[in-house]
Amino acid sequence: MNKKIKSVAVYCGHQSGNNPEYIRDAKKVGELLARNKMTLVFGGGNVGLMGAVASAALENGGEVIGISTTHVLSLQEPAIDGIQVKVVDGLSTRKQEMYDLSDAFVILPGGMGTLDEFTDIMTKQQVGESCKPIFMMNTAKYWEFFGAVMTHMQDEGFIPHPEDYNIHIVNSPEELIKDLNDSDRFFAKCKAI
Repeated sequence: MNKKIKSVAVYCGHQSGNNPEYIRDAKKVGELLARNKMTLVFGGGNVGLMGAVASAALENGGEVIGISTTHVLSLQEPAIDGIQVKVVDGLSTRKQEMYDLSDAFVILPGGMGTLDEFTDIMTKQQVGESCKPIFMMNTAKYWEFFGAVMTHMQDEGFIPHPEDYNIHIVNSPEELIKDLNDSDRFFAKCKAI
């Protein structure tokens, strides 16, 4: 198929979390995306993991695109200096803009917003609207609970087998960037499109 990943949406918390490994890995992801000439697409804020990944990408000469909403930008997450942030009218539009601008998705630790963004892309895969790969960064085993939830939903007959999705668990930023650079095998696996 020969599809190269040029832009990556990173979904993550606007909080830093309780484990310093979360910030460490977020910074490393931003750095490695920049060094590998992959554009970072993110939620536009300057706080928490979101701010860490974007700041690290900028510090390493990366291209960074922020997408935010008027509400989020004004109340919770001011923009990072030096980043052009596109402001849209709501979270649904934000998710679609980030989806459209990205070749792949990285899910770092986060809360309900991160989970919403992740499951939105999963749903697109399930109904055949997307084949873009998703990489879950399992920092400090953060996402292991979700694997158990998916297995339970599949066992109860509500979702396809987890292997039918184009989702890949990675355990380090280095493993992530290796997989992003080996994108052909992830697009070849996709059944949706």
